[in-house]
Amino acid sequence: MRSFTHINARTIEEAHLLLGKYKGKAVINAGGTDLLGVLKDEILPGYPKVVINIKNISGLESITENERGLTIGSLVKLSDIAASPLIKERYPVLAEAAYSVATPQIRNAATIGGNLCQDVRCWYYRYPRHIGGLIQCARKGSGPCLAVRGDNRYHAIMNGKRCFAVCPSDTAVALAALDACIHVSGPEGDRKIAVADFFGPLANALRSNEIVKEIEVPALAGPADQKYIKFALRAPVDFAIVSVASVVAIVNRVCTDVRIALGGVAPGPVRARSAEDMLKGKEINEAIAAEAAEMAMSTARPLSMNSYKIEISKTLIKRALLGGR
Repeated sequence: MRSFTHINARTIEEAHLLLGKYKGKAVINAGGTDLLGVLKDEILPGYPKVVINIKNISGLESITENERGLTIGSLVKLSDIAASPLIKERYPVLAEAAYSVATPQIRNAATIGGNLCQDVRCWYYRYPRHIGGLIQCARKGSGPCLAVRGDNRYHAIMNGKRCFAVCPSDTAVALAALDACIHVSGPEGDRKIAVADFFGPLANALRSNEIVKEIEVPALAGPADQKYIKFALRAPVDFAIVSVASVVAIVNRVCTDVRIALGGVAPGPVRARSAEDMLKGKEINEAIAAEAAEMAMSTARPLSMNSYKIEISKTLIKRALLGGR
């Protein structure tokens, strides 16, 4: 790893000032579980001069709830989210997603903000520079997406454009199903971004000098069955090949509200809106669940080696809607 200057930011405002001062030559560090690997392998075109540590900023490590819903500070550890009695009782889909991330050691260090902002895991993008030099691609600002004509087994089957790497965040999928928003803070003030809109094909929605401040999860209208189901090669420690988060409200055996979010299939979590609309007002049985799964995957456009993700997605959607069966 090359040398860099390490600075502890004590306030959000100080972090903004430091990011502005070093003009693209500084990076934010919270848990560091992704950043340290990025720096060691030198996968980025430009190596940062400064690492800004935000772990000392107070007020970003709390989980609170009021009548409007849940607020989670960006520095809350994934292990704390997975173990929180409040989240396990009221928002279990998020607790399940947090628990599915990697290993206990990583969950004890990784933060919810870092899990949302982590870089993609495309093997062309992540190719270590010390092995064969820097590999350029669309995401690095030069060249095509090498996965389109290369090995694309784990890449996007939906919404791919210029870059077909998928969002690796488990918590993003659960938060999308919960209609959550991300509060970001910058030198020009705070703004709110829906989780489903935070991810783009080439980067996330953070502007220059902005950082994630907290996540807001609106209160549910009533009881709902919540599921997070993840298919990975090395369960439970690996990144999802496909994942599904569902929040389903049933009254008198009829679906009154439903949210379905897909992970591992696109640059960000994808809400299956057409399937959600079809399910409302119906009793969910195996036939209806299968129809919803077909609708959810009707817009999939797989690459040469990843059409198998369609069938996995359908299976996980059906299982989630049928209560894990």
